[in-house]
Amino acid sequence: MTPPIVVHPPSGTSGRKVTAHTESLGFAHRPEDVVEFLRRAGLDPADIQLDDPNLIEWRGGGPEVWE
Repeated sequence: MTPPIVVHPPSGTSGRKVTAHTESLGFAHRPEDVVEFLRRAGLDPADIQLDDPNLIEWRGGGPEVWE
Protein backbone atom coordinates (compact mmCIF):
# COMPACT_ATOMS: atom_id res chain seq x y z
CA MET A 1 0.00 0.00 0.00
CA THR A 2 1.32 3.44 -0.92
CA PRO A 3 1.02 6.06 1.84
CA PRO A 4 -1.49 8.80 0.99
CA ILE A 5 0.92 11.62 1.91
CA VAL A 6 4.25 12.22 0.15
CA VAL A 7 6.87 14.68 1.36
CA HIS A 8 9.11 15.21 -1.64
CA PRO A 9 12.89 15.80 -1.52
CA PRO A 10 14.17 19.22 -0.46
CA SER A 11 14.15 21.67 -3.35
CA GLY A 12 16.68 24.20 -2.17
CA THR A 13 15.18 27.36 -0.72
CA SER A 14 11.52 26.58 -1.42
CA GLY A 15 11.22 23.71 1.08
CA ARG A 16 9.68 20.30 0.47
CA LYS A 17 6.54 19.82 -1.58
CA VAL A 18 3.80 17.92 0.27
CA THR A 19 1.13 16.04 -1.66
CA ALA A 20 -1.94 14.00 -0.73
CA HIS A 21 -2.94 11.54 -3.44
CA THR A 22 -1.07 13.72 -5.99
CA GLU A 23 -2.87 16.93 -4.86
CA SER A 24 -0.42 19.59 -3.71
CA LEU A 25 -0.87 20.70 -0.11
CA GLY A 26 1.97 23.23 -0.21
CA PHE A 27 5.67 23.57 0.55
CA ALA A 28 6.85 22.73 4.04
CA HIS A 29 9.95 24.23 5.62
CA ARG A 30 9.81 22.23 8.84
CA PRO A 31 7.92 19.25 10.33
CA GLU A 32 5.32 21.53 11.93
CA ASP A 33 4.31 22.72 8.44
CA VAL A 34 3.57 19.13 7.42
CA VAL A 35 1.38 18.68 10.50
CA GLU A 36 -0.47 21.92 9.70
CA PHE A 37 -1.11 20.87 6.08
CA LEU A 38 -2.53 17.56 7.28
CA ARG A 39 -4.68 19.32 9.87
CA ARG A 40 -6.10 21.55 7.14
CA ALA A 41 -6.77 18.41 5.08
CA GLY A 42 -8.95 17.09 7.91
CA LEU A 43 -6.63 14.95 10.05
CA ASP A 44 -6.60 15.37 13.82
CA PRO A 45 -3.11 16.57 14.84
CA ALA A 46 -3.20 14.09 17.75
CA ASP A 47 -3.38 11.26 15.18
CA ILE A 48 -0.49 12.46 13.01
CA GLN A 49 2.73 10.52 13.49
CA LEU A 50 5.41 11.88 11.15
CA ASP A 51 7.30 8.58 11.31
CA ASP A 52 4.26 6.47 10.33
CA PRO A 53 5.17 4.82 6.99
CA ASN A 54 1.49 3.98 6.40
CA LEU A 55 0.62 7.68 6.42
CA ILE A 56 3.68 9.51 5.06
CA GLU A 57 6.31 8.60 2.49
CA TRP A 58 9.42 10.74 2.97
CA ARG A 59 11.47 11.04 -0.21
CA GLY A 60 15.02 12.36 -0.08
CA GLY A 61 15.30 12.07 3.70
CA GLY A 62 13.03 11.92 6.71
CA PRO A 63 11.51 14.64 8.87
CA GLU A 64 14.95 15.81 9.97
CA VAL A 65 16.09 16.71 6.41
CA TRP A 66 15.11 20.16 5.09
CA GLU A 67 18.06 21.22 2.93
